[in-house]
Amino acid sequence: MDNLPESPKNEIDKAKKLMAEYYNENVIKMNTKSWKHIKDDVYGKVGTERRDQLDRDFESFKVGLQLKMVREEKNLTQSELAEIVNKKREYISRIENNGSNLTLKTLFDIVEKGLGGKVKISIEA
Repeated sequence: MDNLPESPKNEIDKAKKLMAEYYNENVIKMNTKSWKHIKDDVYGKVGTERRDQLDRDFESFKVGLQLKMVREEKNLTQSELAEIVNKKREYISRIENNGSNLTLKTLFDIVEKGLGGKVKISIEA
């Protein structure tokens, strides 16, 4: 009688037990990290050169994204905006895609002349 197959219910119970053990050992013990902790681990703490560069690059990216969003809200193409501010379409594209190498004069020109907006700059010390 010991060689008889187990009942389907016993097989299901066994599978459930194995799944619960796996879950308890692997899923519950997973350490989740916040984005801040991931940045700290990968790029270093705030104040380190690599982390500060990441933060600057991200701020530049956000400026480019904001410019693109406003341009699209105004139903302007990159070419049309470029013509208004006397720049090339490729330059507008580069600014919108990463925001780097943007002078304050060009930022003011794009926002005020091209998009009819105002620039607000805040400095944290």
